[in-house]
Amino acid sequence: MARLIKRGDVVLCNLSGDYGKTRPSVVVQSDIFNPTHASIVICPITSLLIDSPLFRLLILPEEKNGLLKKSQIMVDKIIAIKRDKICRKVGEISKKEQDRLNKSLKLWLSIES
Repeated sequence: MARLIKRGDVVLCNLSGDYGKTRPSVVVQSDIFNPTHASIVICPITSLLIDSPLFRLLILPEEKNGLLKKSQIMVDKIIAIKRDKICRKVGEISKKEQDRLNKSLKLWLSIES
């Protein structure tokens, strides 16, 4: 993907392994590394909803994020993927959702601020 992607973008990617299929994901990697690094760190998004609000963040479909169904950001499935596994950008999450995601990532990764 030649275009610059940024933190908070919702992208369609081809994932492999247990969660393997083409699915939307949120870019969580710092923008400092996005233009040049060979991999991108993402949190996959699922439409299979479970009751775990600390690490499965509810995100509603809207034009801005490009999602078609009520979904959850899977903070517990953070992964680095090769840049060429990203098919395209479909949208971006809001500032409020980015703040919620940051809090959840800090909790999941035990990062103190």
